[in-house]
Order: sequence, then C-alpha cells, then structure tokens
Amino acid sequence: MLGFDVSRLPQTEDDIDFSDIEAKYQVPFEEGFDTIIVVDNVPIVDERKVDKLLTVIKKIFKNAGEIKENGINMPMENSSEAEKLNSKGYLFIEFETPEQASLAIKNYDNYPMDKTHYLSVNRFTDIEKYSQIEEEYKEPEEEKFVEKEHLRSWLTDPQARDQFVLYRGDDVSIFWNRKTEPPEEEHKRVYWTETYVQWSPLGTYLATFHRQGIALWGGPSWNKIIRFVHPGVKLIDFSPNERFLVTWSNEPITLGTNGGLGTPFGHEDEGNQIIIWDVLTGNLLRSFPSSTSTDGTPNKITWPMFKWSPSDKYFARVTPGQQISVYETPSMVLVDKKSIKIEGVEDFEWAPASDKEKHNSGDKKNKEKLLSYWTPEIDNQPARVTLLNIPSKEIIRTRNLVNVKDCKMHWQSNGDFLCVKIDRHTKTKKSTFANLEIFRVREKDIPVEVIEVKDRVIAFAWEPKGERFAIITTNDPSYGQPTQGGVTLRTNVSFYCLEKPKPGKGGGTANFKLIKTLEKKTANAIYWSPRGRHVILATLRSTTVFDLEFWDLDFDTIGDQKEGSKNDSSASIQLMSTQEHYGVTDIEWDPTGRFVITSASVWRHSMENGYTLWDFKGAQLQKQLLDNFKQLLWRPRPKSLLSDDDKKTIRKNLREYSKTFEAEDALAQTSVSKELLAHRRRLIDEWNAWRKRVEKDLADERERAGVPAISRKDDDNVEIIEEWIEEVVDEIEEIVED
Repeated sequence: MLGFDVSRLPQTEDDIDFSDIEAKYQVPFEEGFDTIIVVDNVPIVDERKVDKLLTVIKKIFKNAGEIKENGINMPMENSSEAEKLNSKGYLFIEFETPEQASLAIKNYDNYPMDKTHYLSVNRFTDIEKYSQIEEEYKEPEEEKFVEKEHLRSWLTDPQARDQFVLYRGDDVSIFWNRKTEPPEEEHKRVYWTETYVQWSPLGTYLATFHRQGIALWGGPSWNKIIRFVHPGVKLIDFSPNERFLVTWSNEPITLGTNGGLGTPFGHEDEGNQIIIWDVLTGNLLRSFPSSTSTDGTPNKITWPMFKWSPSDKYFARVTPGQQISVYETPSMVLVDKKSIKIEGVEDFEWAPASDKEKHNSGDKKNKEKLLSYWTPEIDNQPARVTLLNIPSKEIIRTRNLVNVKDCKMHWQSNGDFLCVKIDRHTKTKKSTFANLEIFRVREKDIPVEVIEVKDRVIAFAWEPKGERFAIITTNDPSYGQPTQGGVTLRTNVSFYCLEKPKPGKGGGTANFKLIKTLEKKTANAIYWSPRGRHVILATLRSTTVFDLEFWDLDFDTIGDQKEGSKNDSSASIQLMSTQEHYGVTDIEWDPTGRFVITSASVWRHSMENGYTLWDFKGAQLQKQLLDNFKQLLWRPRPKSLLSDDDKKTIRKNLREYSKTFEAEDALAQTSVSKELLAHRRRLIDEWNAWRKRVEKDLADERERAGVPAISRKDDDNVEIIEEWIEEVVDEIEEIVED
C-alpha cells in the first residue's frame, strides 16, 4: 500500500482554490447589462399613480430609443400606512441596444421633470463599478502644475505697440505696427481659416472658421484655446465681456443614425441653427431655431440675431411684429419665463453702460438694464418709441410719432442720449424727410429734443464718449433708386454739439445746435476715432471717387483767431488733410486713435488690393500693395485699468513723459540710420573690391600686350569721406487726450 499525508488534503470546499477556473470562465459584469440605465430622483408615488408616472417616463425617454417590452421596472416598498405601497424614487429602464442607453444618459441626465425633480441617469453597470471602494485609502497622485500662457500678454509690449491680423491668399499673419517701418511679423500660419477671421471684443481671442466649427486662439504661442463644434458655421458673435459665443449655421443640426453620439448635440437641438456656448468651458448652453415670420417662412437673417446687454447678464431677440424675448444668463431661460408681447414691434437696442455703472456694477440700481424699441403705425395707433427696464419690464418713457416710414435708434456710447432717426413721409407720401429725436436719458422725466432735417439722412454717428454727432444728408433724387449703382451722390455733412446753458439765473436748458455744415461733398460714411475728436469722412463703394477727409473738431486756433471768434465753435473744426485711396473698401481705426488703415479687399474687387497706413492727421506712413489681399483687423484693447485721477495726472505731466517717448523715437530712428549706413558701406566695399579685381585683370592684360601700366601714384592719398545729414523740415507738438 502507498502511503500519503492525509493532513494535506482540503478539509472543506472553502479550502479549495478555484481562482484559475474563475479567471478562465469569468463573464464581465458589463456584458448583458449595458442596455440598462438607472433613473434616480423620480417622484415618489403610491400604487394608484404608478401607471400615470410610467406613462410620463416613457414619453420622456422615447426619443432616446426603443424601450423593451416590460423594460421599465420601478421597485415599490410598504409605506408607514397599512396595506399601501409607495415607489422608492428610482427605476430601471432596459433599451434594445447599448447605443440607445448611452444616448438616454447623454440627453436626460439632469433633465428637469418638474420644479423639484431633476432626473439623475446612470448606467446600471456604473453602480457596481463605483460601489467597489478599497478599504485602504490611497492618496491620488498630484498632477504636475502646468502654467498656462497669459492671454493678454500683448498688452505688456515695452513700446505699447498695437497688433493687427492680415488675411492674404491662404496665409493668416499677426503683425506689430511699427509706424513708418514695415510691420513686424509675430506669427503666421497657412490655411489657418477657411473663410475669414474675427477678434473677440476685448482682443483676447482670435476666432477662425472651419467646416466643422469655430476655433479660438491666443497667448504668445498662438495655441488653440478651445473649439466649438457647429458644422457649416457662417456667423459668430461674442458677448461684450467675451463670456459667451453665439454661432449660426445655415445647416440645421442633425443627430444622424447614432443619435448625436460623439457630438455636443441632443434631441432638443435637432433642427436648430443658432447655438450659445460658454467660452471658458466650451459647453453648449442652449440652441435656438432661426426666426420665422407669422406665416411660418424663414425671415431674412439679420446679424447679430441676439443682442447682449453691456454686462452679459441678458440677451434678447426680436420676433418682428410679435414680441421681444429676453433671456437671462447663465440659466438661458426667459426672464419671468415668458416673452414680452408687443404688437408690431420692429427692432430694439440695449442702452450702453455708463462709466459709473461699470465701476459700480454691484449697486442695486444697476441691476436694471435699459432697452429701447419702436413700433410702426398700426390702424389708428401712432408709431411709438419706448424705453423699457429689464428685468422689471417697467416702461419709463414713450414717445408717439406720426407719418413714420422707418426708424433707426442710435445710443451714445455712455448711454446718456438716445437719438432716434425718423424717416418721415409727407401727407401725400410723395416725398420723405428726416427728424432726429434725442432722448436725454439721465435727466428727470427724460425730455426729448427734436431736430428737423429737410433732406434724407444717410449716415449718423455719435462721437465716442462725447456729446457731439455728425450726419450726412442728401437731396439727390438718385439716392435709393435701383439704377444708382456706383453713381457718386452729392452730400452735405453737418456737425452738432450740446450747447451748455449760460451761467446765471435760470441757467436755461442745454440743447443740441448745428456748429458747421460742409456742403457739396461726396462722403457717404463717417468714421470717428475711438478716442473722439478726430473723424474721417469717406467715400466708399464708388466707382469714380475715393476721397478721404481727415477732420479735427478741437483744432487749436487761438494763436491765429481773429477778434471776436473765440466763442465760434465752428472755428475749431479744421480739415487736416484730404487724401485718396483708389478702390478703398474698408476703414479701421486702431484702438488708440493714433493710426488708421484703409484697405481694398479682393472680396470687393481685384484692382490694387492692399492697405495704406495713415496717422490721425492724414499723413501717409506706408502703403502695401498685396495680391489676393482679403482682410485686415486691428486687435481690440480691453478697457484701461487706470482711474480717472490717474489719467488726469498723466495729462498734467504729459510733456515730461513726451521727452522719454521722443528719446525712444530718436533712438529707433538712429538704429534705422545705422542699418542704412551699414548697408551703404557694404555696397561701397563690394564696389571697391570689384574695382580692384578689374584693375588687376586690366594691368595683367596690358603687361601681356606690352603696353605700359597706368600710373596710380595718387591713389594712396585719396580719402573717402561719407557724411550723413539729417534735416528737420517741420515739427508739430500736439497733445492727444484720452
């Protein structure tokens, strides 16, 4: 008999090691359960309301996919009352495919079933996964800190230069402006965009357009900051403080056969064309359909389709003839959960924030945002301009109008005044004229001043941060006719200012008065400097005239004013320069108001495309002719961090600061001169080397031919003197206030 140790045998089934067999035949927990989801935070109901609740649940989840027969299981439990069953507040739903379950989680997690119940949707398999917690705590690995680039680093340029983006051919380049010198290239990429580029309002981001959506770039390295998926996107608009982005595509959103998996879109987005995004996170906040008319046909696209309040707190859109819909951020829901019904409403505009409101944004008074809207004449009711507070929806002023053909609302940049340009027709309706009705928003009861204009007003513009405005009028019968084409109109340009009341008893009321009219002009566009004071009157989109007139409205003429002209405000309006840019299509002031660029884009025509850089006085600094030139945009600057007192101190000591700037300019000019001198010396050295080589070859030929050599005894006594002469032709010192 063979002997063995009985003690080595397993005594019970628990002592047997089955780990190798379990590992071989183990079935993953996910298999077979990946079509099941768990829906939590469901209303708790008794057994009498179970069928009604399940009907609502089926209606909510039907868009995600096909639910299996008897695929909804809702556990019940005994209530405190005898013989009554209540639900437990959660249920299980089984779909036909795992993809449908994934779509249900994506679209309905955090779904608002009612005011107090927001559904929480998870995979059934995730519950098992996340419930397996190790008993021993393991500290997570600390992620290495990666410093991000400063998105406003360009503001720290030692020379305080401005940047601009230039789009030419397939190349997009970022340049530094260097006044009279060729611009310095900061960054360049080929095929950076597919259609055009756009800066954000404060200059933080550069937006590029692609077939699949929008990309934002920034920082010193110009890396991609974030992207937004919106196929076929054509138009974008940032909120004033760059917190939100609105995109529009002419292609309605489609989810496809996979129900939108791999995209940010859900079933509620299908068919919509407008999307609002969170710029910081990239999250899709809400989508909207394009507006339609009362008969259901799509309206003509007007952009921006949504208009933002200055603080980004509200945004709104108008449904012409019906209502204004005001939404609140970040919830993206209607204020008071309903639109403002206004019969016949045509358009609206938000009032800009004043400097005081910007500094005291936490004040309760500043929670109300003001907007204006107008309605045309309907039946026997007159046309009307209304000022409305949001969110209270309190009407603070209305103004009735008659014989109205059209209205345009122009807010002054600080929100102190609202000018409504009213195109009126005569009683016979055979001719039209214009009125300017100016609302003094900061004064008690908001008085309205009326300025009558005999001719048609084709352009209106407030001076930024000022109390002056300019208008262009015409009585040319060809204006507005289909045959007008590129015909140049004869126009008049008028400047108005707010006349301060005279000191003394009563004081009087400050009214706007005409200070000067420039007659027989061809200008059809007004371009104020962003700092005010200087303005360009331009003739655009004409086939024969391309005039640019640079005007200064505060020209210092005290030294050569005649007796009695000191109080003549029209004397301070002076023409600084008259220039011409053939084929000009666009005009762009830089953020500081020191430079302006006029350009001719290939998108308009193909003749002499390129750009010209001018200073604010109209002196040409440089001209660049560029084939296939498309677009040039200055980079915006955010609002200055300096207080009003700091700015006053700087203005007071501006002459001292100017010495430093003049020294820097002289040094820069000297460096340019040194480069030019070095270039000339190099050319002279090359010439002398060539001459010596030729003379040697000539001497060798003479020697071989037996001809006597030419005497060069005096060459060693020759001294070459090069003199650099700089002559100042004219010098003007002028203080430009912020």
